[in-house]
Amino acid sequence: MSIEEIAKKLVATGKGILAADESTGTIGKRFEKYSIPNIEENRLKYRDILFTTVGAEQFISGVILFDETLRQSSVDGVPFPKLLLSKGIAPGIKVDQGVVEFGGKGETLTKGLEGLDERLAEYVKLGAQFTKWRAVITIGADIPTDECLRENAKLLAKFALKTQNAGMVPIVEPEVLMDGDHTMERCMEVTTKTLQFVFEELKNIKVNLKGILLKPNMVISGVEATVQSTKEQVAQMTVACLKQTVPSEVPGIVFLSGGQSEEQATQNLNEMNKGDEKPWELSFSFGRGLQQATLKALDGQLDDPVHRESAQKAYFNAAKQCSLARFGKI
Repeated sequence: MSIEEIAKKLVATGKGILAADESTGTIGKRFEKYSIPNIEENRLKYRDILFTTVGAEQFISGVILFDETLRQSSVDGVPFPKLLLSKGIAPGIKVDQGVVEFGGKGETLTKGLEGLDERLAEYVKLGAQFTKWRAVITIGADIPTDECLRENAKLLAKFALKTQNAGMVPIVEPEVLMDGDHTMERCMEVTTKTLQFVFEELKNIKVNLKGILLKPNMVISGVEATVQSTKEQVAQMTVACLKQTVPSEVPGIVFLSGGQSEEQATQNLNEMNKGDEKPWELSFSFGRGLQQATLKALDGQLDDPVHRESAQKAYFNAAKQCSLARFGKI
């Protein structure tokens, strides 16, 4: 399959991506809430619950994995990439290696380019069909700076080109964080500039835009803002921002949930998919937005069949709601 075909498959009608690429530390924080010890066996069992959910493939086209998970096998001994592929779900892999400080104002750059070519070659052998790299953009009093935005855009472009050269689809993720008390208008301003820089750099080094997916934040007010955005405002301003910045060749936009609740993220996506035709598919690549209800239903009981079944039902229902949101039909 060509990268263009893989990209289209990932945003096939009614489908989206599960982000299950939480680092060991991040999943540990989620486990802690339910008193689940953060050990490899438990991480495997939890991901097994998600990946073996019967029927989820109706709504899920791909799963982003963490390095550890890509190398693991299911409780029944089937390598996770093989298990997902047997359901028609593309395995993907997070390839960035976190962030380092930039400029001393609370800004960051993402690391992970060193040795990336070798890692990509190995990931292809392990069955991965797409990758993801996240840049983290923080809104503050005098940040983000243009220097930080430009450097992150260059790194995203280099990652994307290396991924395509390895025969996989890059998911380009410039996330403008919800943290802070900024207005929706400020988020719009920063997101617009971020995406402009990203596409300038992608074009500069001739990344094939038909073989990428964009994973942006929604345009939304900061979590501590006095005035919170309505779903109608989020939909209107996000689509307006994308129309200004994202070329029509890009096959799909897979939104991150980015700290929103499951319901909020899904409702916002639903609202965006109402009305006029858009030049790209508007889909989802939710982590927390697909897993909150799952973890809650599991309630820390990883080995209990009843809780396991409840967790799978919660995941199935969350995925189904996200699928309906792709049609604007919630």
